[in-house]
Amino acid sequence: MKKIILVVGARPNFMKAAPLYRHLRKQNNLNVILLHTGQHYDYEMSQIFFEDLDLPKPDYFLDVQSGSHAKQTAKIMVKFEKVLLKEKPDMVVVFGDVNSTVACSLTAKKMQIVIAHVEAGLRSYDETMPEEINRRVTDSISDLLLTPSEDANVNLLKEGVDKEKIFLVGNIMIDSLVVVINKIKDETKILKKLKLEAKEYCLVTIHRPSNVDNEEILAEIVSKLNEVSEKIPVVFPVHPRTRKHLQDWKIKIGSKILLTSPLGYRDFTCLERNSRLVITDSGGIQEETTFLNIPCLTLRPNTERPITIQMGTNKLVTEKSLLNEVEFVLNNNNKKGKIPALWDGKTALRISEILIQKLLVNQT
Repeated sequence: MKKIILVVGARPNFMKAAPLYRHLRKQNNLNVILLHTGQHYDYEMSQIFFEDLDLPKPDYFLDVQSGSHAKQTAKIMVKFEKVLLKEKPDMVVVFGDVNSTVACSLTAKKMQIVIAHVEAGLRSYDETMPEEINRRVTDSISDLLLTPSEDANVNLLKEGVDKEKIFLVGNIMIDSLVVVINKIKDETKILKKLKLEAKEYCLVTIHRPSNVDNEEILAEIVSKLNEVSEKIPVVFPVHPRTRKHLQDWKIKIGSKILLTSPLGYRDFTCLERNSRLVITDSGGIQEETTFLNIPCLTLRPNTERPITIQMGTNKLVTEKSLLNEVEFVLNNNNKKGKIPALWDGKTALRISEILIQKLLVNQT
């Protein structure tokens, strides 16, 4: 029996792994192992997502928790190596661009295990972003590069990757989004709880180190969000990292900004699809808003998902331009986007067929 390990470690991974896990589990003669590194490890950042996505308890939980990039990556590699020695899998599947992705890829490569990278080929070309380094390293050693959009294929080919390794499969995040939207029975529940009206609030998520680890930058962003809240109510689910800095630096939050704890996938999706606009620095949310046709203002100088700008509803903004861009959206001048090819909820099926074919080839 062929054996395959799916590696997850942080919130974005869970949404990408869930639909693929379900498809692979349907296969006869395939042992599917779900491994959680514990990069995100508390209830709000981890367990609630397993519940919302109907993922079972992981077969392995490495419990690496937080730490510097070097310490976290090293801890994952040491613990993951022990799992590989015990299980001897035929393939390891990694997702996205977090530390768990690159750590498990490096470990598997050293042991000559086939690596499949889901969401390969994305590039911001900004090496100050740890995720960019993780993406490039993982792609350079992966055997199967499963890309979400045509621009990712172009990036890989420019880097000299063998085209036989590259497979355009679509955006697997959309698979989970479609499933959750269809499952939500009473999507006004979270709106009622927070006393919100559909299409009459702005949803905000800010967590990247470049935005929240510098007191001056974070204070400037919050100042602009306070101004935004004078025009439209603002809902701000706060990442633990961001909350700590807000408290430590005593940054004043306006009374019209509603701070919440991190939300589960279903509640967040409800807020996202019912919002008037979204302000974020998250990569995945750029994709989700494009699919949902919600205006998205991304507080970053660049993005590894340019298709959300070229085709979708996304626009890059700065702290200084944010207020003007919000007013532009509120005046109904927002971009009218299109859904990119293969963002159709069937990406996991296409990936599973490719992985199974690769395992069969290796068997002969």
